Amino acid sequence: MKIVIDDACYAHQEIFANLGRVIPIPGIEITKDAVKDADILIVRSRTKINKNLLDGSKVSFVGSAVAGLDHVDQNYLKEANIQFFSAQGCNAMAVAEFVITTILNLSNSFGFDIQSKTLGIIGVGNVGSRLNEKAKILGIPTLLNDPPRQERGDDANFVDLETALSADIVSFHTPLDFDGNHPTYHLLNKDNFHKIKNDSIVFNAARGGVIDESIWKDKETLANIIDCWENEPNINQKLLSSSFLATPHIAGHSIDAKFKGSYMVYEALCDFLNVEIDPKIAKMIDPGKIELTGNNLRDCLNEIYDFSKDQKALQQPNEFEKYRRNYPIRYEWHHFSSKIKLPIA
Repeated sequence: MKIVIDDACYAHQEIFANLGRVIPIPGIEITKDAVKDADILIVRSRTKINKNLLDGSKVSFVGSAVAGLDHVDQNYLKEANIQFFSAQGCNAMAVAEFVITTILNLSNSFGFDIQSKTLGIIGVGNVGSRLNEKAKILGIPTLLNDPPRQERGDDANFVDLETALSADIVSFHTPLDFDGNHPTYHLLNKDNFHKIKNDSIVFNAARGGVIDESIWKDKETLANIIDCWENEPNINQKLLSSSFLATPHIAGHSIDAKFKGSYMVYEALCDFLNVEIDPKIAKMIDPGKIELTGNNLRDCLNEIYDFSKDQKALQQPNEFEKYRRNYPIRYEWHHFSSKIKLPIA
């Protein structure tokens, strides 16, 4: 069995080699010709999964080792009877940790008490719910907006979008949907951008395109934190210059998240093939407990990982993809011990 896989998928040989012949290819180089005789295709976000790629191929299973879905034509896969699995939630903890670490650094830079600021969370799915849990631990009041969950009657105190946008800190965690009952493309746009105050803090760690950057680049705010951009890697230079923190779509790039993405696809593929899971693979990520020396929470979180160094990748346009593919080692908080209680939930 031939498995074509994005070579950025974590530990692709170690995890998938017992299932077939693994052919690693950079995601942007996975072409129709490359997959025509493949049985299995495993990708990250840089490969567009559609009829143009797969029509006429032998592929019977597509796995996506990332949380986003906007690179996948799921309707086509269903029509073509191709099994699909997406590693939803694999990077949720990593993104939540990115946001909380940055809020602590913002509070230090601008001299505010985090408990005096409201946090508007737009999209309360895998990432947003974890962010909300950590905010509660830290005593940060939250305003939650998620129309699909609200319509399902989920037990949470949801507010409308305009109310959430009026928060002191606004953080987006929606998928990128262009249609349906609740499209999110340019969710923040000319009709509601006025809700963002001049002293607001705005995060986009969701998807490029959720915020209309043509307006955002000229909007006065206290701070912009941008991890996801429209037209990556050709990002808006004016928006870049106005940011407090600008990173190349790496908020979810912890070792844990990348492993979870690969492992979740591995589990789904084993189920599809009706083969047993190798129990050793689940224990692959184990650096042991790492001691922190910081005397306060901000220092501890920066000791775990300093996101400011990720900004260097945006100094040269051609570094965006290279940096993502060669991202530094970053473990999630549960691997660390500290005399300061970490907001692990």
